[in-house]
Amino acid sequence: MSLLTKKEVEKAYESLKKAVTHTPLQYDLYLSQKYHCNVYLKREDLQKVRSFKLRGAYYAIKQTDPELLKNGVVCASAGNHAQGVAYTCQEMKVPATIFMPTTTPQQKISQVKFFGGSEVTVQIIGDTFDASAKAAKEFAEINQKAFIDPFNDMNIMAGQGTVAVEVFEDAKLLERQIDYIVSAIGGGGLIGGVAAYTKGISPMTAIVGVEPFGAQSMRAAFDAGKPVMLDEIEKFVDGAAVKEVGHLTYQNAVENVDQLLAVDEGQVCSTILELYTKQAIVAEPAGALSVAALEQMKDEIKGKTVVCIISGGNNDINRMEEIEERSLIFEGLKHYFVINFPQRPGALREFVTDILGPNDDITRFEYTKKVNRGTGPVILGILLKEKEELPNLLKKIADFDPSYIDLSDNPSLYALLV
Repeated sequence: MSLLTKKEVEKAYESLKKAVTHTPLQYDLYLSQKYHCNVYLKREDLQKVRSFKLRGAYYAIKQTDPELLKNGVVCASAGNHAQGVAYTCQEMKVPATIFMPTTTPQQKISQVKFFGGSEVTVQIIGDTFDASAKAAKEFAEINQKAFIDPFNDMNIMAGQGTVAVEVFEDAKLLERQIDYIVSAIGGGGLIGGVAAYTKGISPMTAIVGVEPFGAQSMRAAFDAGKPVMLDEIEKFVDGAAVKEVGHLTYQNAVENVDQLLAVDEGQVCSTILELYTKQAIVAEPAGALSVAALEQMKDEIKGKTVVCIISGGNNDINRMEEIEERSLIFEGLKHYFVINFPQRPGALREFVTDILGPNDDITRFEYTKKVNRGTGPVILGILLKEKEELPNLLKKIADFDPSYIDLSDNPSLYALLV
């Protein structure tokens, strides 16, 4: 079994001191009051490339044989690892070919090109990270280039683990004993490095790993006793949407991670909006995972000191409409229905007057008149003021149209119509 040690992480830390930013460990008053504990945020969204990924990429490339580097490097990434590799290669003048899946937000692709400059070529291949990674490895082998793995590499994990070195340095200055460190899990590089160092310096600190509900590859590995390939994943939390964790990251997680949690993507969206509105923090979906998990942990963390790693801040502004939509649906405030309306004048006015509450709002109304029919289907989006109003609304809709369809009960129809 290949286990990362505290000493190896400390070696990486010394190597990276001048290359990366020592990001702040910030006390968060709002979250501390909300969860009745002491919450500190490790702000890796303030790293040079707005993500912790620079640490592992820089250290892994620096540890690569200089002769091999002359031929260039290859990597695969949904965005943040790519930016770390691009930044490093631009600084070290190493040519890089970076493979990214088609689902990568445009903002991350643009940033990779910005950080890499003339040293970087971007290839957009594959619908998932795993498909992109397969193409990248084949390209690296054929062209005899060094492949810089995004997570399944001891040097990558050691570099990511330097996040924890900074956390404990700052906690010592604050005279704080850390009870929990909460970290996102994608492929497992961050949690592997952070957990290895933490257990080496503070064995009593609990390590909690958080995955998106629709991409629980580490949970699948824990359950199977080895890494396994998931058939399908939800790609919304793109920085953590990995079908299979690495065998090295799995071994280190099994040894050092105390708890695995899965967070609904809707909860992640609510957390992104909350971080922005309450704390002015722009977090990407994977970056918000650790804070989103606090809701599940609220009973056990009362009175404790908790560090949440905000792992990245590369959020595409064009995704905010989708993020708000997912949040409203998760919070039980936004609902979509297919309702049959009488094909006569005044039917909509009757619905608004008799069915909707005084604070409800119609956000979507799509209707096509059907010739020679008494009724016609309407796609209707309704935004509630309070989620407790839903049962009464459903009763009134059923009285209006007993055969109505609640699209929240039919994911396939929802995807087709909404």
